[in-house]
Amino acid sequence: MQYPFSVVLASASPRRIALLQSMGVDALVYPAEIDETPRIGEGPERLVRRLAATKAITSALSHPEAVVLGADTVVALGQKILGKPGDPEDAAAMLAQLSGKSHQVYTGMAVYRHRSGIGFIAVEVATVTFRRLTGVEIAGYVDTGEPMDKAGAYAIQGGAGPWVKTFEGNLETVIGLATGSVRSLFHRFARRLEGAGSHV
Repeated sequence: MQYPFSVVLASASPRRIALLQSMGVDALVYPAEIDETPRIGEGPERLVRRLAATKAITSALSHPEAVVLGADTVVALGQKILGKPGDPEDAAAMLAQLSGKSHQVYTGMAVYRHRSGIGFIAVEVATVTFRRLTGVEIAGYVDTGEPMDKAGAYAIQGGAGPWVKTFEGNLETVIGLATGSVRSLFHRFARRLEGAGSHV
């Protein structure tokens, strides 16, 4: 679908780029470099909302006329947040924590246009349950290198897919960008533009 504005993606994630392309959106990629450290007492939903919005706002400073899409994904065991692993040992420790348990994956998505100062945010949540994993399975997966740039140290569409025992929610949420929510955010922005005219 064509939107009445240009789109900038504040992420270099190949998975997010591919999901946007599946929507027919050819976005300019302009990653935002921000501090993604959770604040004290900050839960996973609040964290992804804040980081998605911060990424969108940061990239929008360099593209004031465009609608910038920021996104952030975290894995959480209850309120314990598992971000991207710092090293292979960290990745293995994360996967050991997820073994045989259910966890939630939160993806926050924010759209923002600097010229108008208008933005919208959405959060999607999915629940994933892994079967019990062996140490050999975890070590072998970590050795592939796939976990190193993934929240929670795994890719559900990759080598960790066979580990999933049950799943509730939208698979795209776990991959990193829920296209249904993105469409809704873009549509809200398009309606706002139509209602406000060219001054927005």
